Amino acid sequence: MTPSADTSPHRAADPRTFPGPVPRRISEGLPSASDDLLATRAGEGDEEAFAILVRRHSLPLLTLAFHTLGNRQDAEDAVQDAFISAWRRLPEFRHSSAFGTWMYRITVNRCLNSLRHRPGPVPLNSVAEPAARGMRSSPARAAEQEALTDALTAALGTLEPQQRICWILRELHGLPYAQIAHVTGTTEPTVRGRLYRARRTLKEALGPWR
Repeated sequence: MTPSADTSPHRAADPRTFPGPVPRRISEGLPSASDDLLATRAGEGDEEAFAILVRRHSLPLLTLAFHTLGNRQDAEDAVQDAFISAWRRLPEFRHSSAFGTWMYRITVNRCLNSLRHRPGPVPLNSVAEPAARGMRSSPARAAEQEALTDALTAALGTLEPQQRICWILRELHGLPYAQIAHVTGTTEPTVRGRLYRARRTLKEALGPWR
């Protein structure tokens, strides 16, 4: 991709190319720079800085999107859209929060938009039952572990989207309550309430596996 002569962050690169590989021509020291510096440079139109941010944050965002949407292609599309939006909105990024937190929030919004256009949640009775105890030897055990993963995915699909996102951010990403509240645009008590309801529902759905 050949950079445009215009250094405006809105025109310096085609955002549809992100996420993608880091360009070979990278300024000295840039790969080890902080997110804050990279975001500042990217906001000034530095494509290399933004490409490094994409590489640095793609995996956790894809994990979040996949567990929220339950579909790899949908997750990749959501994250791609999130980075496109971030590239266009970098001049608005005021560093009031970490760049990663900002990206979590954009990705959550993309996932919620996707879920709004989907059918209703999966019924609880569709969650798979565990194998009989007598069949828990390998390879039956391996098959059971795969079934448990599928059951958890299905159970997550029964949650109200905001509960699901709070659970994923807390249990899979280890975010503190305050950061989850910032990402989801709510308060810590609301986050705690959503987590309580999510855990109760998942405990009920996965009861046979305990």
